[in-house]
Amino acid sequence: MSTFLVLLAVLAGAGWVASSATLRAKALEHKVDRLERRLGSVLCHLGIEEPEPAGLDEVRALMREGRTVSAIKAYRGITGASLVEAKRAVEALDVTRRA
Repeated sequence: MSTFLVLLAVLAGAGWVASSATLRAKALEHKVDRLERRLGSVLCHLGIEEPEPAGLDEVRALMREGRTVSAIKAYRGITGASLVEAKRAVEALDVTRRA
């Protein structure tokens, strides 16, 4: 019976630690999003455009060849962006290329 109670206490403690870590991560994510919006507003107000990362010519060449997955992989290598960020950026490059 005491082994069961110890196990139960350990599981409860682990659950508490995991939930508090998740809440903290979400709070930090919210702060980062807020700071990015503010920085974007300041740059826009000052009329400053964010420079394009060097090496995007390779990404555009891959897109022209129809190699979207390779273009996303190259973009991630160049910028260090996450998969989702890289996919969105490469799709935006593709849209601007067609326009």
